[in-house]
Amino acid sequence: MTDFDPNAPRRPGRTKYVTLRLGAYVLRCWPLFVLAILLTLGANQLSLLGPRFSGEAIDAVTAAGGVQFGVVKEKALRMLTCYLGSAVLSYLLSILMVHLSQRIVRAMRKDLFDHLTVLPVSFFDATATGDIVSRMSYDIDTINTTLSHDVVQVMASAYAVVGSLIFMWRISRPMIAIFAVTVPASILFARFRSRLVRPLFRRRSHMYGELNGYAEEMLSGCRTIRAYHQEEEIGRRFNARDDETMDAFRKAEHFGALLYPGMMCISNLSITMITVMGGILYMYSRQGIVTAGSAFFLTLGGLAQFVQYSRRFANPINEFANIMHEFQSAFSAAERVFRIIDEPAEPADAEGALDLAEPRGDVSLRNVCFSYVPETPILHDVTVDAPAGKTVAIVGPTGAGKTTIINLLMRFYDVTAGTISVDGHEICALTRDSLRRAYTMVLQDTWLFRGTIFENIAYGREDAAPEEVYAAARAARIDAYVRRLPHGYDTMLTDGGVNISKGQRQLITIARAMVGNSRMLILDEATSNVDSRTEQQIQQAMAELMRGRTCFVIAHRLSTVRNADCILVLQHGQITERGTHDELIARGGFYATLYQSQFS
Repeated sequence: MTDFDPNAPRRPGRTKYVTLRLGAYVLRCWPLFVLAILLTLGANQLSLLGPRFSGEAIDAVTAAGGVQFGVVKEKALRMLTCYLGSAVLSYLLSILMVHLSQRIVRAMRKDLFDHLTVLPVSFFDATATGDIVSRMSYDIDTINTTLSHDVVQVMASAYAVVGSLIFMWRISRPMIAIFAVTVPASILFARFRSRLVRPLFRRRSHMYGELNGYAEEMLSGCRTIRAYHQEEEIGRRFNARDDETMDAFRKAEHFGALLYPGMMCISNLSITMITVMGGILYMYSRQGIVTAGSAFFLTLGGLAQFVQYSRRFANPINEFANIMHEFQSAFSAAERVFRIIDEPAEPADAEGALDLAEPRGDVSLRNVCFSYVPETPILHDVTVDAPAGKTVAIVGPTGAGKTTIINLLMRFYDVTAGTISVDGHEICALTRDSLRRAYTMVLQDTWLFRGTIFENIAYGREDAAPEEVYAAARAARIDAYVRRLPHGYDTMLTDGGVNISKGQRQLITIARAMVGNSRMLILDEATSNVDSRTEQQIQQAMAELMRGRTCFVIAHRLSTVRNADCILVLQHGQITERGTHDELIARGGFYATLYQSQFS
């Protein structure tokens, strides 16, 4: 995945793209959004009427014939009613926007998670888990904050600016000329600062994701860290990363914070010019130099109205500048989320792809070559025949490419050259779903989900009967242990099964494989987490599990592959030896040396 590069140039049109994507989510809830707009219009219209009634009340106080108390009372009541009504509508709007934002981020989080389930395995091999979790939690929460609060402010600000301008136009057109200077200055200043701030917020989100990824990595390896007494060293490394993250936060907030004072300075300059010019026009009007009906005529109430409307005109611009850095943060977060959503999903099945129905289990690899990175080959010209019901063991040093063969068999990756066939069909011509359902896997890295032991064993077989689950557990030598637990098979496993031992987790995954009824079996160091005595007990169960199935076994303990029909020795991505255990021992090659080193 192409992730954020702090030194990369900013791509043109990215802001527009993110805005349109967020707008598409908003339109999914368009009835609520329309209602929010109506509430915004109503609340701001009532708020804008307040200064008008205030100015008319002032004119009634300074009337030539004396104070008109009835008019003052009437205008004051109307002003109070408008402000109270505006407050009620604003409260309802805030509640509505919280509800609307929650629906939007829920849809976004669902789209993100659903897309993660269809991404190729290569994406997860290249992306830190902590960074993905950061995008699902921190980044989406940042978007939620902006949608629930800042969007309301922007809508209200836009209406306040337009409404205030209309009222000021009616009061005194000459004084509006002041805004011809201050508004462009505000816009240019905000645009200039935003361009500087946006990359800083993108870097802030990126650093936060990296910090999460590092923390997740260290927490998962806490036992190893303590065993090697590396607590202080890990603490220093974490502090260094934390300092970098905090530095990114500080720079983003620092440069973002400079925007609001600058906008306030321009706003205060505007108010000063309005006050001076308005005072001059009022004095001219009072002395009769400017007569009523003239564009330059201004009453004291009109001046009070204009000053209030000018603040309502300037304040939204300043508030928008104040939340601009929050928008920058939200846009950066949204961009990170959309980058994952835009990641290419696992390629679709070929047109006319066949379902592998009732597979026999004949597997063949012909001249297979593969590389994860171009020009760095992993497998070279690998040819393997695994007839139905036979067991093929793959042994060799670490990094030889053993697990890569498994990834190719399951089509987690596609071969660079050569072909892989099942029952005479190239796997590229089969649907991935039917191909993967034809296999059962037991891996070295056990994976258990939050649920009961029964649910974990029955995983992948929704129609599995309780007796099938219990029989599989007995065969895997885990039944007696489970029944001794207070809740038996209803015992909840949490956080990947941390409340049971690693060996017991391995036995549960073996029982899970026994429940499956697939014709092909992959065992990747399936007994690596159990002791030698338990391994011997499991061998009989494994033999029963493997009977009649095509099996691929990867093992470093050569005792587990002695009875394989064919043993392949893989070195540097090439098959250097093949044959039965006895044949390879008699040959005296690498396998014999490896076997003797384990059992000498």
